[in-house]
Amino acid sequence: MATTASFPPFVLDLEEIDRSRIADVGGKGTHLGELSRIAGVAVPAGFCVTTGAFRRAMAGVPSFEDRLDRLSGLGPDDRDAIGAISAEIRDAVGGHPVPDDLAAAITRSLARAGEHAAYAVRSSATAEDLPTASFAGQQDTYLNVVGPAAVLERVRSCWESLFSERAVTYRMRHGVDHRTVHMAVVVQRMVTPDASGVLFTADPVTSNRTVTSVEAVLGLGEALVSGLVDADRYTVRDGAVVDRAVAVKERAVVAAPGGGTREQVVESGQQRRPALTDAQTVQLAALGRRIEAHFGRPQDIEWCLAGDGFRIVQSRPITTLFPIPGAEDGDGRVYVSVGHQQMMTDAMTPLGLSVWQMTTPRPMAEAGGRLFVDVTAILASPTARDGFLETAGRSDPLLRDALQTVIDRGDVVGAPSGERAGGPPAGGASTMIDADPALVEELIDRSRASLAAVARDIRTQRGPDLLDFIVEDFGELRRLLFDPRSHQVFTTAMDAAWWLDEHLHAWLGEQNAADTLTRSVPHNVTSEMGLALLDVADVIRPYPEVVAFLRGVTDDDFLDDLPGLAGGCAARDALRAYLERYGMRCVGEIDIGRPRWSERPTALIPMILGNVENFEAGAGRRRVEEGRQVARHKEQDLLERLRALPDGDRKADETKAMIDRLRTFIGYREYPKFGMVSRYLVYKRALLGEAERLVADGVLRDRGDILYLRFDELREVVRTGQVDETLIRERAEALAGYRTLTPPRVLTSDGEAIAGAYRRDDLPAGALVGLAVSRGTVEGRARVVPDMAGADLEPGDILVTVFTDPSWSPVFVTIEALVTEVGGLMTHGAVIAREYGLPAVVGVEGATRLIRDRQRIRVNGTDGRVEILP
Repeated sequence: MATTASFPPFVLDLEEIDRSRIADVGGKGTHLGELSRIAGVAVPAGFCVTTGAFRRAMAGVPSFEDRLDRLSGLGPDDRDAIGAISAEIRDAVGGHPVPDDLAAAITRSLARAGEHAAYAVRSSATAEDLPTASFAGQQDTYLNVVGPAAVLERVRSCWESLFSERAVTYRMRHGVDHRTVHMAVVVQRMVTPDASGVLFTADPVTSNRTVTSVEAVLGLGEALVSGLVDADRYTVRDGAVVDRAVAVKERAVVAAPGGGTREQVVESGQQRRPALTDAQTVQLAALGRRIEAHFGRPQDIEWCLAGDGFRIVQSRPITTLFPIPGAEDGDGRVYVSVGHQQMMTDAMTPLGLSVWQMTTPRPMAEAGGRLFVDVTAILASPTARDGFLETAGRSDPLLRDALQTVIDRGDVVGAPSGERAGGPPAGGASTMIDADPALVEELIDRSRASLAAVARDIRTQRGPDLLDFIVEDFGELRRLLFDPRSHQVFTTAMDAAWWLDEHLHAWLGEQNAADTLTRSVPHNVTSEMGLALLDVADVIRPYPEVVAFLRGVTDDDFLDDLPGLAGGCAARDALRAYLERYGMRCVGEIDIGRPRWSERPTALIPMILGNVENFEAGAGRRRVEEGRQVARHKEQDLLERLRALPDGDRKADETKAMIDRLRTFIGYREYPKFGMVSRYLVYKRALLGEAERLVADGVLRDRGDILYLRFDELREVVRTGQVDETLIRERAEALAGYRTLTPPRVLTSDGEAIAGAYRRDDLPAGALVGLAVSRGTVEGRARVVPDMAGADLEPGDILVTVFTDPSWSPVFVTIEALVTEVGGLMTHGAVIAREYGLPAVVGVEGATRLIRDRQRIRVNGTDGRVEILP
C-alpha cells in the first residue's frame, strides 16, 4: 500500500485554491476557490478532498488498475462491456473503506463546524467544467449530509460516480483517457435557501452575450435540476428585467430533518408568487457579470437566496456558445458564415484558416475555427443591401430571412464612418455571354498549365525560399480563381438557370425545368469524378482476391501490397490513376489541413466496394448517355410546347439560347474550386516536406504540428528554427472544442446566433421544409451519415447528412435522393444532384437529428419538403 507521503495534500480549504490547483481539486473545486476570491461574491465555506486523496484510496482497491485497463480498451459503442466493467469498478470502490489517515484528515476539517453540521457534498473531476466540455451531470451531488460518517460515505459515493456508465461513455466520446481523470470532492456548509436556481450570463438559446437569463424555484435547486417543477424565468438586459414568466409552484424540495431532502407542498397562496423580485433578479444578474468578468467568458452559475443575500455554489463556462468573431471590429456588427456558402461548416485548422484567407481577397473574421464575412456596411446601404439580399435569397432563403430579421429589428442603422459597402458582383441577363465551348476549354487549359508549372518549380524550393515562393504563387492562384472571364462563365450559367425556371414556369407551368436540362453536361469535373470511380470498380470486379483483400484494408500503404494478388497490378494502376487525377480531394477540402485522398486512400475503399457490389460493368458510361438523352428529350419537349404558344417562335428561340448557355457553361461551375484544391495539394506536399526537415532538426515533434500554425507563423518557424510548443498544444485543444460547436448562418457582435425560416404555410402536417434544388419525388430508406468514411449505402437509399462537398460525389452514384442541413441552389451538392438526376432538398434544419437512420422518408425535390413515412 502506498504511503501518505506519496499523495499530499488530502484536504485544501477553498481559500487555498486557485486556478493553479485544478489537478488537485478538479474543475468544480477550482471554480469555487476562484469564486471565493471575488469581492462581493459570497461562497459557502468549505474544503476540497483532493485528487491526492482519491489516488490514495484507489491504490488500495483490489484489481482497480486491471479493470481500468480493460475499460480503456473499449469504445463508446461497447455498451454491454462498459456497463459490466463500470459496475465492477464501482462495487470495488464502494466496498473498500476510506483509509484511516484519509478519514482523519477529512474529519478534522469537519470538526470546525460541529458534529451535527450539514453539508453539500459534490464531485469535482479533473475533466469537468472545462472550457471545451462541461461534463455537467456526469458525477454526483449530495445535499444536506449530516455528520462525519455520512460525509465520508458520500465522499466515497462521489469517487464511485467517476465510473458511472454515463460518465465513462461521455469521456470516451470526448476522447478523454480514463487514466488521466481523477476525482476530488467539494464539501461545503449546507445553505437552506428560500429560492435557488441557475443564471446564464449569455442567453443559452440565442447566445446573445448582452442578455442574462435567470431560472428560479422555491427551496433547493434540486427541484429544477430533476425537472420536478417548472421554474420562473427572467431575462435581464441593461440592468432591467425585460421579460419574465412566473410558473405555478405546487411543490418544492427542501432539506429534511436529520439529513437528505424531501418534497414539500407549497401553500396555495404562495404558488403564484415570483421566486425573485425584479430588484433581486437585477442584483443577481450584476453578480453574474462580476463572475463572468473574473473568468473571462460567459458562465453558467448556480445560486441560492438565503435571507437577504445570494450565495454562489457553482460556476462553470457555458461550452455551447459559439465564439464571437472580430472582437476588434466593435459593436453592432453582423457576420455571415463562410462555411455555409462553401459547404464546409466543420472547424478548420489554423493553417487551413490562414491559407483560405490568403486565397480570397475579401477580409474575413475568425470565430470557433470558422470564417465569417462582416456584412454590416452592406446591410446599412440600401442600394448594396437590396442586391445582396436578392442574391442570398436565390441561393439560401434561410440566410436571407436571418438577415432580414436583423434589418427589420432596426439593428443596422448606418454604415460606420469610413467603411464602404461591398458585395457580390451583380448578376442579371445584361452580364451574360454567348455559349462558347472554346472559352471553357481555354480556361481549363490555362489552369492546368499553371498548375503544372507550379508543381515543377516548387520542387527546387527549400526553407524560407519555399514559403516565399508559395506566398508569391498565391497571386497566381487568385488571378485564376477570380478571373472576370471565369466568373462570367458560371454566372452566365446560373443566370440562365434562373431565367429558364422563371420563364418556363410562367409560360408553361413547368417547375424547376433547369434541373433536367443540366443532366450530363460537359466539363463537370466533380460529376466525372464520381463516375470515374465506377470505372475503377469495373477494373477490380473480376478479381475476387483483390476484392477480399480490400475488405480487410486498414493501412493507407495498401497499394504496395496489391501486385502480389491475381489482378492486383491492374487494380493498383487503376487506383493510382484515379488518385493522380482526383487525389487532391477530400471531405472539407477548403481546409488545406484535411487529409487528401492521395494521403488517405482508404477513404475511397467503402465507395469502391459498394460500386463493385451494386453496379455492373459500364455503369458510368451508361449513366452519362442516359443523362444526355433525358436532357435532349426535355429540351425538345419544351421547345415544341413553346412554339405552340402565342409569339412562340420568339419564346422558343430565347429559351434555346438560354439552354445552350446553361449546358455549355454550368459544368465549369465546379472547375475553379477543383483548380484551387489541386494547387493546395502542391503547396501541402511541399510544406509537409519542409515539416519533415524541421522534425529531423529537432524543431518540431511531429510534422502534423504545422497544421496548428498559421501560415505566417510557420514561415517564422522555418526562418528561425524555433517553435512555441505550448501554442501548438493549446491550438490543438481549442480545435477539439471548436469541432463540437455548430456555426450559425448569421452571427452578431453581441454573440447572437440568428436562424432564418422558410415561412411557408403550404406544407403537409409534420413535413420538414427545405430548399428545392433538384426536382423529383422519391420514397426510400434514409441513411443518416455524419461522415462519408462511414457511408454504408445501397441502391435506393436516401442520403441524409449535414453537408456535402465535391468529395461526396462518388456516393451520389448509389443513392436515390439527397437531404442536407446546409446548402443552396448553386452549391456543389445541388449541382451534382441535378447532374445525376437525384431529387434533393437542402437547408433542412436539424435533418440529421429529426430523421432517424433507416427510417422511410419521402423527398420532394420539386416543392422542397421531406416527409417521414409510417
